[in-house]
Amino acid sequence: MTELRGLLVDFGGVLTTNVWESFRAFCDAEGLDREKVKQLFREDPDALALLRRLEVGELDEDSFSIEFGPLLGIAPDRHDGLVERLFAGMEPEESMFTALRRARGAGLRTGMISNSWGRGRYDRATFDELFDGVVISGEVGLHKPQPEIFELGAERVGLAPASCVFVDDLRENCEGAEAVGMLAVLHRGAHETLARLEELLEIELR
Repeated sequence: MTELRGLLVDFGGVLTTNVWESFRAFCDAEGLDREKVKQLFREDPDALALLRRLEVGELDEDSFSIEFGPLLGIAPDRHDGLVERLFAGMEPEESMFTALRRARGAGLRTGMISNSWGRGRYDRATFDELFDGVVISGEVGLHKPQPEIFELGAERVGLAPASCVFVDDLRENCEGAEAVGMLAVLHRGAHETLARLEELLEIELR
């Protein structure tokens, strides 16, 4: 196996707490079935298409909310701030930030590949400390699991894809990374992910 010299990560659901739990909290607050948002993104092609258009910068938050609100079944007067409320339940996953700092301190190249509109929900002041390269879908017009976005992520940290391990909480995104030669870790919780990364990278991350 090629020596692993890079650690690339997703943002929402990896560097933050679970995105689906944030969506469930939103549904609870709105009086919806708590799996409504997940169901739409998983089963409704129109909902997924709207999300992709938001992620690549074709829609702004207001336009997305106007179109997504009716799919959810919420009243027009609840469309304002819809995206903010959807993601309000996400909190930083501090152990994963610690792991990134330790990986970078050990000489690995670190990066982020995130499906998000341009402004997203990032603390950009930390980017220089945490990452050698960042790819945000809304800024590059690509989205996971398209292979080109993983190739760009590797390029921005100065490595070949085969030298990188990529962490994401969605199986299809891991498969996209694997398609360009990356080793992928499906994130189901920080403890399991960090144990696997320590095994692969042979460094202490906790």
